[in-house]
Amino acid sequence: MKIKLISKTMIALTLLCVIACSNHKKNGKKTASLTEQSQPTGEDNIAHQWATVMIDATANDTERFKPRPTVTSRFLGLAFTAMFDAWTRFDDQATPLYLDQVTRVPKEDRTLRNKEIAISYAAYRTLLTYYYTDSLMLKEKMLALKLDPNNHSLDPNTPEGIGNLAAKAILEKRMHDGANQLGDHQNSDGMPYSDYTGYKPVNDADTNTDLNRWQPKYFSDGQGGKFAPGCLTPHWQNVEPLLLKTSDQFRPGPPPVVGSKQLEKEVQEVIDLQANLTPRDKALVEFMRDGPKSVQQAGHWLKFSMDVSIRDQNTLDDDVKMFFLVESVAMDGFIACWDSKMHYDYARPFALVHAYAKDKTIKGWGGPDKGMITMKGQEWRPYSPAVFLCPPFPSYVSGHSTISGGCAEALKLFTGSDTFGVEEEVIPGALTEPNNLGAPVTLKFPTFTKAGEMAGISRVMGGYHIQADNIEGLKLGRRIAQYNYKKYLELINGSSKNLAKLK
Repeated sequence: MKIKLISKTMIALTLLCVIACSNHKKNGKKTASLTEQSQPTGEDNIAHQWATVMIDATANDTERFKPRPTVTSRFLGLAFTAMFDAWTRFDDQATPLYLDQVTRVPKEDRTLRNKEIAISYAAYRTLLTYYYTDSLMLKEKMLALKLDPNNHSLDPNTPEGIGNLAAKAILEKRMHDGANQLGDHQNSDGMPYSDYTGYKPVNDADTNTDLNRWQPKYFSDGQGGKFAPGCLTPHWQNVEPLLLKTSDQFRPGPPPVVGSKQLEKEVQEVIDLQANLTPRDKALVEFMRDGPKSVQQAGHWLKFSMDVSIRDQNTLDDDVKMFFLVESVAMDGFIACWDSKMHYDYARPFALVHAYAKDKTIKGWGGPDKGMITMKGQEWRPYSPAVFLCPPFPSYVSGHSTISGGCAEALKLFTGSDTFGVEEEVIPGALTEPNNLGAPVTLKFPTFTKAGEMAGISRVMGGYHIQADNIEGLKLGRRIAQYNYKKYLELINGSSKNLAKLK
């Protein structure tokens, strides 16, 4: 899918005005000096280049291990933290999150090349651990940058040493952060990132004994059989947040219960939205859902951040800070979202529609080659391929809404404006009903806030969430972004000396 930046001339004029008139220090972003203006910008700066590598690695991870958005959000969050920590040693004020006992680089040595080297080693060493199956791609990137992948120096007086030390600090301090990265928790099954809480759903795929609670559903295995996937990372609320104090810091109130007027209304809304899906709606559902080679929500908003980098012609300094902020929100957003999901263990529309519309004649999507048909309520299904009918974990709150609401807010705070201006051309039905394709449509995201809201409502349109999941998810994400932004400014301004004080 091709990204188009609308009204380039107008954006360029607007940016000139912003550079001339805005107080970027308020947002932790400085007005470019003459030296900075001569630096590589946008997709040419080293931070942006490493972000591109991470997008590819995340897509490959999805192919190899199936979608695991919680896990990949941690990869991205910690990799950009390592880059940020290495970068702080080249700044006058900024303090690192984890990198200890490494003094600032003398001013005469704060060259662009030294900074690029430090940041590259921080990224490489961190990614080599988290995306180990892509070690060859990572090594090739280092060689393309004319850097030695085998340089393991820990000398804090060299840029290579600073980068390696930044990665080492992250890798060591986050090894046992609750994610069960090694699968060595005594109550787990020995597999990396496996559950150790002993979670078992109240309902099984065949019997729904408590409609308020999550029920696993059968997926097609693509070969004529079926299986019901278990809950994805039900322990994720126990992962140590990056900037938040605790996973339940902003936990939302409870969802609507079975028997309430609100839930009845919201279930009907899901039915009505699906029955009236337009080609543009289908395109939005698929674009936000992603298909093969998905980068999940943390990667999706990293892509949007990279669009901002190109639009604003960010320097390396700008992108290191922006990517760190945005991905801290994505990482913490998943941890907080999972706290709500596992605390409430709430039902998805798949089960709710079947119960509320049982034996009623409704209109809904019949499948890839059937389109919209009349059916009994218990035959209803989300607008999704049979091999991935709906996310395999509780519903409340929506992960898409939490991450999108949060990352949108983070970009608005960082740039000092809600203006986005990105467009995506999408073929409706390409991922869901390939034999019933619509003409290409253009999805427009005029503001960050609107982009977040479009991501959220797409989950209701697709039949994965009720409106309460979406609205409370957007609120949760924005609260996280506002909190993390304050902590980010403390780091940028040097008012926070260490992680303990920061929290």
